[in-house]
Amino acid sequence: MLLTGLLYGVALLIGLLVLGKFRSHKLRQCVLLLASYALYLTWGVWFGAVLLASTVMNYLVGRWLKRQPAAAVLWIGLAFNLALLAVFKYIPGIAVSIPVASLQKFSHLALPVGISFWTFQAMSYLLDLYRGEELDPSFVEFALYMAFFPVTISGPICRMPEMLPQFRSEKSVSRQDLGRGLCRIATGVLMMQMAQLLGKGILGGEGINSGFDHLTRWSGLDIWCLAFGYGLQLFFDFAGYSHVAIGAAQMLGFTVPENFARPFASTTPSIFWTRWHMSLSFWIRDYVFLPLAVLRREMWWRNLALVVSMITFGLWHKGSLLFVLWGSYQGMLLVLHRQSQALQRRLKWEPPAAIWTAISWAVTITLISAGWILFRANSLPQATQMLAGVASPASYLDHVLPKSLYLLVAGLAIAYAAVLFAINWLERYAERMGTRSEILEVMVRERWVWVAPMWAAASLLVVTMMERQSGGANVFMYRFF
Repeated sequence: MLLTGLLYGVALLIGLLVLGKFRSHKLRQCVLLLASYALYLTWGVWFGAVLLASTVMNYLVGRWLKRQPAAAVLWIGLAFNLALLAVFKYIPGIAVSIPVASLQKFSHLALPVGISFWTFQAMSYLLDLYRGEELDPSFVEFALYMAFFPVTISGPICRMPEMLPQFRSEKSVSRQDLGRGLCRIATGVLMMQMAQLLGKGILGGEGINSGFDHLTRWSGLDIWCLAFGYGLQLFFDFAGYSHVAIGAAQMLGFTVPENFARPFASTTPSIFWTRWHMSLSFWIRDYVFLPLAVLRREMWWRNLALVVSMITFGLWHKGSLLFVLWGSYQGMLLVLHRQSQALQRRLKWEPPAAIWTAISWAVTITLISAGWILFRANSLPQATQMLAGVASPASYLDHVLPKSLYLLVAGLAIAYAAVLFAINWLERYAERMGTRSEILEVMVRERWVWVAPMWAAASLLVVTMMERQSGGANVFMYRFF
């Protein structure tokens, strides 16, 4: 992981030098494309070959679709991408589970890094062309769209209409972009360190990973600690990576989609899923839910479209029964939320805003967290056992997990909430900023003044704790999706 980080740093530096020295967008595109492929090939030459084959095929189908915008052409392109995902992402797991001789040759296929992300980018390109978007990328531009190194491995999922004008821009990178990009990268690195700490625990071997992978008995309190803790771990890990990716792109002068927007402040499941993994959520909304929802006007059909969309969300992560159940569960939460809204309108019931917001937030986070058990459990029997423990009042009388994990989960949750509170306060102050404290004005305008010391102190604490632990190299969790 350290070597990979250094290589990405070198690629970023080369990109900055080229973007700062040359104005030709074609030269910039070629250098960025070469750097992107050079980095991707470090994960495996075979992975690069798969990415190149997908790029060539989708570019050719796109050209065909532009000349002949027919549904049959679109379905040929979509079928190719879905087959590619199936071969590398789903069939190997099926081959392990089902002892059929013809499937065994697929059981050892390695999953190309980022295939879920750049395949969805390719499909959105084809779908946008079919819908009439005026897109005319050259092969170099399309190849760069598929392989752009800040986002290739784990997103955010980009779309061609937003990226193509940026690839063709000849503006230089501003100091403001450099500063904000560096700040986001630093924030992301810190968040990923927090995720690693949650996974391993304060003392090592007493974290979220051990709670799921090594224990066979849990109390009700333990299960909730693991569920809340895993949600935090996944958030810090993936949102942290997203900060790094977005910051690296920003340092090169590119704006890529945001992926998280304070999801733990959500007061309904609907709001949560517009704030969590936003680039995928909006992809599912635009290319799965909305096309399905307009086919029929009945409410039952729209509810079914919601559930199907969330099952797609689950299957995007992994082709297993647990992820189908997780997607179904999240879909049902969205349906129930819609039904509760409809009932509230029929009854013309308007509860007190402050009290109802607090209750709605608590219920939303609790229900979303319960779903993480299905997302993280190693098997269906384990998930069943843990969910049964949650429903058993007698299981809340004791705990098996170490107290240090309870303290760590609570401490990081409170610290994160405090940071959000400080940011919200500063943003509100910025709206009415006048001739008041000069120190506060600087904190609003230049957040590095207070972010940098906070980052340094937190990093020192995390590094000190991690050095006292033994274990393997840190692994980015979403790389496996």
